[in-house]
Amino acid sequence: MNKDFWTQLKSQLLEFLFEIGPELVYALVALIAGIFVIKFVMRLLKGALKRSRTELSLKTFVESLSVFLLYGFLFFVIGSILGIKTTSFLAVFGAAGIAIGLALQGSLSNFAGGVLILVFKPFKAGDLIYVNDNLGFVEKIDILYTRIKTFDGRIITMPNGNVSNSDVDNRTMEKYRRIDLDLKFSFETDLDEVRAIIIRGMNRHPKLALHLPVDVWLDEIGEYQMKIKARCWIESVEYWPAYWEQLEAVKKELDAEGVTIPIPKYSINREVPVGENV
Repeated sequence: MNKDFWTQLKSQLLEFLFEIGPELVYALVALIAGIFVIKFVMRLLKGALKRSRTELSLKTFVESLSVFLLYGFLFFVIGSILGIKTTSFLAVFGAAGIAIGLALQGSLSNFAGGVLILVFKPFKAGDLIYVNDNLGFVEKIDILYTRIKTFDGRIITMPNGNVSNSDVDNRTMEKYRRIDLDLKFSFETDLDEVRAIIIRGMNRHPKLALHLPVDVWLDEIGEYQMKIKARCWIESVEYWPAYWEQLEAVKKELDAEGVTIPIPKYSINREVPVGENV
């Protein structure tokens, strides 16, 4: 009985191999050929991305997504050769997609945000941005997270889902940025004289954008003093050093010309009760 069982099993196995043998050979050939084709396509894609000077984060994302799609198509072709129905493939991928989507809702949101950032480029690595109450230079843009480095040396990692849904103030996207200095003077100060002194001081800055205006205007008349706004333009990457340098330059120029910035004065009047000796 055992001998008949093994003989029957051997017969069925051989029959199965003869029946599916050609498909296995074709599938193996398709797998080997497909791997070589994928490697060739990826080599062409990497060369094209390199020549286009695509940003590193976007390049990595495109390469990873391309590999996933190409191998997915290859497995679909192999499954079709082996006789697996297309509807089965779709059902498996659909069920897997739903399960992964439910398990990784936050990560998918960050993934979608990363795609939007890499495609529309509201900022890039090296830009100074203000987002979610954080100001810093963009260190790295991953597909899920963005890292910025603050002026005091902190690294802040933010989910791309939050970043893509927030207002992003990119302070280095434009080449030039305007410096605004708010200065206060007494009403006795000669406005034209002060304007000439401030402009002279600001014009001495070596990195000033000479093709853009340096101007000084009376901005506000208060109760006890007048407010003057002095403006000039500088390259965006030099903004903060230039801001402090221009503030010092204006102060030194005013000191050299003997113009002082008013100090608020307060008068205190004390009422003396009747009969008290003063």
